[in-house]
Amino acid sequence: MAGECLRPVLLPALAAAPAAPSACLALSRRVDVRQVPALSEERSWAVLRQLRICWPSGPGGSALTDAISAFKAVLGRCPCATACEQGPGTAEGVISKVHLKSFVEQQGLLGYDPNLDVLLVTERTLQSLAELQEAVLQCPAKGQSSCCSIVHVVNCEEEFQQQQLDVLWRILDPGVHTALQKHLVCGPVKVTSPSSPIGADQYFQLRKRQMYEASVIKYGELAQDEAWTEVIDTLTVAAIRFEMLSTAHRSQIILDLENNSISTKGTKSGAFVMYNCARLATLFSTFQRAVEQGTYPPLPPVSELNFSCLREEGEWLLLFNYLLPFPEVLQQAAQLPPPSKGIRITANTETVCKFLIQLSMDFSSYYNRVHILGEPFPHLFDQMFARLQLLGAVRDMFHSALATLHLPPLSQI
Repeated sequence: MAGECLRPVLLPALAAAPAAPSACLALSRRVDVRQVPALSEERSWAVLRQLRICWPSGPGGSALTDAISAFKAVLGRCPCATACEQGPGTAEGVISKVHLKSFVEQQGLLGYDPNLDVLLVTERTLQSLAELQEAVLQCPAKGQSSCCSIVHVVNCEEEFQQQQLDVLWRILDPGVHTALQKHLVCGPVKVTSPSSPIGADQYFQLRKRQMYEASVIKYGELAQDEAWTEVIDTLTVAAIRFEMLSTAHRSQIILDLENNSISTKGTKSGAFVMYNCARLATLFSTFQRAVEQGTYPPLPPVSELNFSCLREEGEWLLLFNYLLPFPEVLQQAAQLPPPSKGIRITANTETVCKFLIQLSMDFSSYYNRVHILGEPFPHLFDQMFARLQLLGAVRDMFHSALATLHLPPLSQI
């Protein structure tokens, strides 16, 4: 089903997020991410492209062939492996039998399934390892493979098979990078009352149609132009990402595919977050036009602002509950734990999602109650400028948090 394959793909988002532009995000560090395996099915690649996910397509060339040949040579010398001659009773395509359990016990590896035993190695198995090997060799560290960490992001149904691949790679390549392998395991994705299974492409189109219909209800009939198409596509991507990432990766996700499950007003949705991000963009574009028309003077430097004019409870709530703790939220969500015993790790994408949703709720409450751009009287400018500076920081925080989920901010809605 759609969610089953999309959830593991979306989870590395935080690790791959670009460094945030604002100064308060200096804790974020740029991480170069190599994604494997390459996709061979054009349909799967097209769905990921719709979701704004850059994923390699098509297998590599001669480098993979050479790596596979090298692995076969190692298998021939490996004491844990037994060559398989094709004949009656031998599974087609099997090259070798590798005794994983004895290797795990000899190495004292912790956290692996006790049922790991004999693995039947095929050409496809070695190709998967060759793609991993190639990704490590492309690491910017230029041969310093100890700087590379390998994270296997898989759904719970494929965890056993991924552990087999992990151990086999350790046997064939006892390098530092293979010893740094970790596993991020996703819980199952279920659908409420499914009439029939749907694929990822159908799931995306369903959410897109629902988002369009919800937008028509809110804004009236939409113009069929490129701008609105981009808005609907971005809202759809946000809705799906929040569906998949706002629940802890170990937990089960329940997808409700009914029409009433998507709304631009739902305070727990990605669309609601994007809507409030767009409100901030509209506020500042309106202010800028007023400045150009001479209605307001330009926003003064921060050193000249009088922040004692901020007396609303909602203003201090935005500062103390969101702006100040934001770097810590990012640090908790984006940093994988340091090397430890065992092979399982966690990633807290739900931390960013819940932060954004709660921020949107409190910002929306404040914005609906307080008139930011007041009458153009000089005695009101101090308060207006202080509020604009505060909301400018909130806007930057929205953008930075959305960037960790690989979502572009909306400038209009």
